[in-house]
Amino acid sequence: MVKMRRFSAIKTALLLMTCVASGNITRSDWLVTQIEEPVEIEKTLDGKEVVISNGLISRTIRLQPNAATVAYENGMTGESIIRGVKPEAIVELDGQKYEVGGLHGQIEYGYLLASQVDSFTASPDAFRFISYETADTQERFSWKRKRYSSQSVWPPPGKSLALNFEPPAGKLEGLTLSVHYEMYQGIPLLAKWLTISNKSDRPVRLNTFISEILAAVEYESLVGQPDRWEYPNIHIESDYAFHGDDSKNANKTAYWIPDPQYTTQVNYRLQTPVMLEVRPPLGPDIDIEPGGTFESFRTFELIYDSTERERQGLSLRRMYRTIAPWCTENPIIMHVRRADPKSVRLAIDQCAEVGFEMVIMTFGSGFNMENVRPDYIAQMKELVDYAHSRNIELGGYSLLASRRISDEHDAINPETGKPGGAIFGNSPCLCSGWGNDYFENITTFISKTGLDLLEHDGSYPGDVCASTSHPGHSGLNDSQWKQWKKISDFYKWCRARGVYLNVPDWYFLSGSNKSAMGYREVNWSLPRERQIILGRQNIYDGTWKKTPSMGWMFVPLVQYHGGGAAATLEPLSEHLDAYGAHLAQNFGSGVQACYRGPRLYDADETKALVKKWVDFYKEHRDILDSDIIHVRRPDGRDIDCILHVNPHLKRRGLAMVYNPLGRNVERQLRLPLYYTGLTTTARIREQRGKSRKYRLDRQYNVEIPINIAPGGITWFVIE
Repeated sequence: MVKMRRFSAIKTALLLMTCVASGNITRSDWLVTQIEEPVEIEKTLDGKEVVISNGLISRTIRLQPNAATVAYENGMTGESIIRGVKPEAIVELDGQKYEVGGLHGQIEYGYLLASQVDSFTASPDAFRFISYETADTQERFSWKRKRYSSQSVWPPPGKSLALNFEPPAGKLEGLTLSVHYEMYQGIPLLAKWLTISNKSDRPVRLNTFISEILAAVEYESLVGQPDRWEYPNIHIESDYAFHGDDSKNANKTAYWIPDPQYTTQVNYRLQTPVMLEVRPPLGPDIDIEPGGTFESFRTFELIYDSTERERQGLSLRRMYRTIAPWCTENPIIMHVRRADPKSVRLAIDQCAEVGFEMVIMTFGSGFNMENVRPDYIAQMKELVDYAHSRNIELGGYSLLASRRISDEHDAINPETGKPGGAIFGNSPCLCSGWGNDYFENITTFISKTGLDLLEHDGSYPGDVCASTSHPGHSGLNDSQWKQWKKISDFYKWCRARGVYLNVPDWYFLSGSNKSAMGYREVNWSLPRERQIILGRQNIYDGTWKKTPSMGWMFVPLVQYHGGGAAATLEPLSEHLDAYGAHLAQNFGSGVQACYRGPRLYDADETKALVKKWVDFYKEHRDILDSDIIHVRRPDGRDIDCILHVNPHLKRRGLAMVYNPLGRNVERQLRLPLYYTGLTTTARIREQRGKSRKYRLDRQYNVEIPINIAPGGITWFVIE
């Protein structure tokens, strides 16, 4: 009966999606309508299998004669995600590799017949399944919500399933290994991780592990060898991430490799990358002490239901809002250029006057978070208290990785045995004596001053260290793991205190709030008029995978990387057109910027301009922080447009339209309204004008008249 219900849910989803395709309804689409179906964990086949499902995806695990995934289904498309059985994990303990669960006996790896599973056998050398446990989802770490966020549910509702294993007979007595799964309501997303508990009387060395192995269905079948393979249509991301401004660049754990058991594939050399292995690139090579427990990083598997770029981006952005909801915090921040009390107080006062919400003592300002002298702590606490008295948060900048400390404390290159050759040339080892002191000092500084924000430059980019004398790691093989633990634990500590984190590297799943939207720093030294369209292109391109709140832009109020007077906005009152263009496209996209300089305004008209766009953003904040649909990319040859959408708000959409041309533009503009959730009609008004009723066509588009002056900007509110 349970099995029938599961397949019935899949059929229902397919039927509803068919209705969507025909233009009848949209309420079946999980990206448009809130899915109320809960996550369920059920036994099937008289207890021989357990299924975890949420109506969008399901994963079936056979429990006898050992535990192994025998079905992984995309309920949105009706397709199988896997074509074969693999172990649930592989671990190397005390130098010996062990499979965890898994079943043997599958001969054909092009597909998996359910009727064959009963004949599969268990390996006597593998960890054996002994029991399972279920629970509601638990928060990975604490999130103190002290400022506005558009997503507030934490932890995300769902269920967890833990499979417990014991070592093969006569091996590693006292050790227990658990494979954990977590599935969330209303999104085709699954998390997986391992824990290993040592109840013996001696330490056990975990050399390395593979926490996920999937024999996935191939995305393409090619006889020859292409220059670049297309991988299966799944997004894999773990919180063991560093460096990079994108999940793709920061991926250090997902490896798509050939499956040696898949001998009937069409590729002549059997090299189709159709097997996923999730593993650390090095180590962790750590001892699990008696009574201790090891926990791996978590891997998140987002199952796509389309190959279309915008839809995949919407799915990814929903994932971040679900498992890292702090990324929807989006305070309006000024970067004050000097950290002396007079300059900081001026910045605080100006921010309070125009509605900015946070001041950061920026890079090069003289602010030093490593200085824990009592007099400096007292001075900064006084500034924090003053900021709070004006309802402004105060934070500061600290440089970590891209600097040289000394031969004793820098990361040691394993090829030379000396410092140098790190990702940024020279970098301190986070587990050196200096590294330990650094994190102790900045946690002390934050705790004693009440600082609200940390901009952590360089962060930890993934450097290894071959030193054997640093107190926080033993050698090369554990250096990457322990440095990542050091910084990710610190970011989790910040998240629990409500400290906002601007971090250029990809630490969203470990607690950071924002990284760069994606821009070339020296471009901000170009002439003002060139910065405008380039900046808008950066926003357009940067929001395919990021929500608006996940990325920061830049506004050079004063010179940055050169460029002189032609590049900067000071004196502000003399460059209101350029200043206004920056404000309009940043606030109009929901993307906050680094407004770097000594002041936000220098005259009444400048103040009025800044306040105008701050007020606009705050009035429409809920929709501006929502997803962006990419209508037309800025290229300077025609109008460009982005469309904010949210089917759960009264204001379902807001379209920002920019005219970079030197002439008036009057024409019809087509807006794609599918993701607003509107199906037949929409009421649309330009700015504060009177709304008009428009009928959607069968593709959920409307056409509206526009009339934009040369260099003009306008917006349309959709209800």
